[in-house]
Amino acid sequence: MESMNENAGAVLQESKVVIYLSVAAKIVVYVFLILGFAAAFAFLAGDLLALVPALAQNGALELIVQESCFLAGVLVAAFILLRWWDRLPFSDLGLSVKGRLKDFLWGTFAAFALYGIGFGVLYLSGEIKITGVQWDGANLLLMWIFMLLVAVTEETALRGFVLGRLLNAGVNRFMALFISAALFSLLHIFNPNFSLIAFLNILLAGLMLGASYIYTRNLWFPIALHLFWNWLQGPVLGFEVSGGQFGNTLLSLELPEKNIINGGAFGFEGSVVCTALMIIMTVIILKSASRQSSCDPCPHSAPEPGHAGE
Repeated sequence: MESMNENAGAVLQESKVVIYLSVAAKIVVYVFLILGFAAAFAFLAGDLLALVPALAQNGALELIVQESCFLAGVLVAAFILLRWWDRLPFSDLGLSVKGRLKDFLWGTFAAFALYGIGFGVLYLSGEIKITGVQWDGANLLLMWIFMLLVAVTEETALRGFVLGRLLNAGVNRFMALFISAALFSLLHIFNPNFSLIAFLNILLAGLMLGASYIYTRNLWFPIALHLFWNWLQGPVLGFEVSGGQFGNTLLSLELPEKNIINGGAFGFEGSVVCTALMIIMTVIILKSASRQSSCDPCPHSAPEPGHAGE
């Protein structure tokens, strides 16, 4: 009997390895498909920009076109793999909008709360100074659209596809969350002024953004949080966004000293104040999503480890 149990355990373990290798291969294929399709769409967009020179001369519009190409690549690649590899509907990504307005509003509120507190702490402590205010409504709107495209692109790819496939494979939800967050952070390693604290904070951002998804399997809370996180950080408040600058900003900031308190040249995401706030917010999101999930089980909840093949 003991031998039979050992054999069954070995078979189960081997089955898990095969499943995990399969999902790893799927993610690798997904990345290559994204790059291929995004390049093809960018080639077509280049022809469009050539026909309409005014688009190419507007930096914000050009960014929007480029990000639209990348989003198209993300969505087409996901559709192909879901349809012909997983035999699942496109809705499995978690982009369904039905009944999700509340999630979007809570994600928006979370971003405003984080930056309201974070900016307030840095300003009152003298770590940042406001040197000017410049209203450019058109640029703020265009950058909001761009940040929306970025949020949908990255959340669909990293949370909807990568995290979703890991959960479907039966990976422990918290391990799956960590893996997807680590990949999210690694995607930023070539950003300007990247550092160890920046890596840690973007890893924490990935945990925060994916915290609700492991329970709800819907993307609209993290999309809203991601959108307003980036938009408030850069175009509104005047920080760099993950080390990058995006044209005119509502507020012009001066850093008396570039350090890990104010984030320096990487922006607020390089700040230890950001670290503390994201840890707190992630705990709040996890507790809230877990409590709601236990009260109202989601029909698309992730399978528990060991049940991937059922």
